[in-house]
Amino acid sequence: MKTNNEEKYHVPVMLRECLDGLDIQSDGVYVDVTFGGGGHSRAIFEQLSEKGQLIAFDQDPDAAQNAWEAPNFHFIASNFSFLKNHLRMLGIKQVDGVLADLGVSSHQFNEPERGFSIRSNEKLDMRMNQQSELSALTVVNKWGEDELISIFQKYGEVRSPRRIAQRISTEREREMIKTTGDLVALLEPLAPKFKENKFYAQVFQAIRIAVNDEMEVLEKMLEQTAEVLKPGGRLVVESYHSLEDRLVKNYMKRGSFDGKITKDFYGNVLKPFDEVVRKPITPTDEEVAVNKRARSAKLRIAARGEGE
Repeated sequence: MKTNNEEKYHVPVMLRECLDGLDIQSDGVYVDVTFGGGGHSRAIFEQLSEKGQLIAFDQDPDAAQNAWEAPNFHFIASNFSFLKNHLRMLGIKQVDGVLADLGVSSHQFNEPERGFSIRSNEKLDMRMNQQSELSALTVVNKWGEDELISIFQKYGEVRSPRRIAQRISTEREREMIKTTGDLVALLEPLAPKFKENKFYAQVFQAIRIAVNDEMEVLEKMLEQTAEVLKPGGRLVVESYHSLEDRLVKNYMKRGSFDGKITKDFYGNVLKPFDEVVRKPITPTDEEVAVNKRARSAKLRIAARGEGE
């Protein structure tokens, strides 16, 4: 059962599909690298025996409030890019399944002071780890114009990255851009008509990804799953935008992040995982109606190669 606090913090997306994808064995060892409100973790834990173990990761101090005490449950207050190191510290060499529910939690969006939402007017922050030195305030006000162009093009996938960067550069010379509202206001003249919110969201996404170094840490985590999962162990990943999904898709299908294929002498593709489902699973219309944030979710499932 999910507690009211967990429901308020973040509603798990495609919960049943994630559990099925993990193919949970009661005595197995599982890792939830994105604990958040604990909804996915709680459901996994309820299927484990006393011999089974669950290890949960989250770098956000707010998430720690949702953890619980149990001999076979371990909460790790860390970024999931340190997956392998922390498992070693627990004396765990291999696990049966890894779950990753990527992106920003509902809690992080709903807390205005975190600075993730385009609908608030709070200090520019966007740090998932509030102990981190780099914030959106620094990116927007201190990063060079070329750096801004690069992140808007690469992480925001917007049509006019140069114009956005130039406008930010010009406006911050007049006055420091301090809040999310300030940023939205200066972007307004550049926003395509009737697509304003999507445009603002793309710009915010680019800044957030840069602040949290999201693509690099995702790559590090995925590479480590190939080392920590047992042969046949399941990797289950939910993503919410095309950049994340592309990395996950390429790694599961081709064993690389850029989509390039490497073959052995016999023509076999060298990759650590075999896809369990060839196409991503998406939420039902009924789930999207209840939880709007589920609409962009894609779920991919793979199994660690038996011969790797």
